[in-house]
Amino acid sequence: MVNTISHIGIGLLLAYALGLKGKKRLGLVLLSIIPDLDYFSYSLFTLINGSVSHEMRNQLFYLLGHREFTHSIFFAFLVALLIWFRTKDRAFAFGGFQALFLHILLDYTTIAKMRPFYPFSTNESALRALYPFDPVINIIPLLPVFIVAAEYMKNRDKWRLGTGVKWNFKSKKRRPFKGRDSWSLKSRDSLKNKNNLKNRDILNRKLSGLKKLSVLNGFHGFVNRHEGKFYASFILILLVWTTIFPIAKVLLIDSISREEGTKISYNDTYPISIGKFLAAYSYDDTRYKLLKVSYWSGVEKSFYVEKVTVTGDVPDASAYAERAGRLYGNSVPQAIDYPVYSVSEKDGDVTVILSDARNPYVKNWPYFDTVYRFVFDRESGEYEVYESHYGRAEKKLDKNYFE
Repeated sequence: MVNTISHIGIGLLLAYALGLKGKKRLGLVLLSIIPDLDYFSYSLFTLINGSVSHEMRNQLFYLLGHREFTHSIFFAFLVALLIWFRTKDRAFAFGGFQALFLHILLDYTTIAKMRPFYPFSTNESALRALYPFDPVINIIPLLPVFIVAAEYMKNRDKWRLGTGVKWNFKSKKRRPFKGRDSWSLKSRDSLKNKNNLKNRDILNRKLSGLKKLSVLNGFHGFVNRHEGKFYASFILILLVWTTIFPIAKVLLIDSISREEGTKISYNDTYPISIGKFLAAYSYDDTRYKLLKVSYWSGVEKSFYVEKVTVTGDVPDASAYAERAGRLYGNSVPQAIDYPVYSVSEKDGDVTVILSDARNPYVKNWPYFDTVYRFVFDRESGEYEVYESHYGRAEKKLDKNYFE
């Protein structure tokens, strides 16, 4: 899936396409992964978020959270502007903006919810038009990484052909061969010698390997001769790919909406495999309808999920579910799009488990695989909240998370 290596590959693509070399090429590669430095800022946020007010916590999250401020177009523009003021190099500044923008775009078109227009808007959104394991967006960024590795090997004399190649074929009866003519056989009897045949076979395999390396060497030379156009074409493919599929998804969602007779959210329709999505909408007051859809079959499967389930006798279960929903609505991030509530009571404590209706139907670590457990004391009205991601151990949340 799209990861740090993918983003590094994008930076290399841009650097080669723009003809940048040396420190500027390295700089563009580093710029391509700068947005993900928010992993470190988020670590800082987790250390201080419990000691500030609810409002301050939310604002700090917008600035320091993962895929927040550093994944906004405004951030990309600021960095490019700083590069321009510092270097006065238009190509480098433009490349820096592109590196940051393409990082944001790849994350935005796969699965991540972000605030791309922060600080002008705090609304979350995501295209989610491409499956995270889409071959095009995963393979193309790796090509320049492979070529750089090949160039490094070549510079280390790993691909040198000719007299520089040393053979070290050992035989108990003969000395190692030093050249191609050394293994010319002079008599029919010597052909029957097992050691000679073994050495000849080894040498043939070596020569075959050199031919393959020669092909790779030729490919490397071709890339060097057409460097700008070669890399620019891959950037163009990525841009076209990340444009066509969001448009295709618009058409698919529009078709499914007309078929279902309701408005289905583009933003919350989630890719579950290549060309397939999981859509959902509120069917009535008590149920969601979930749809597995694809480009080639339309609606493939549909099923219903209850919004509230109650275990035991909890007469005011809906009131507690609503309270949990209101508290969650005040928090950031908002990972749950289609909330479902499971309510139970034991020893005077009412427990409300809040999760997303789609959780059981999506694999590969969806962003909404988050579960909140609210525990309300019926007598005092006090509450505690616990959170877990991807089935991991729960952690207790501070009160300022919600109010």
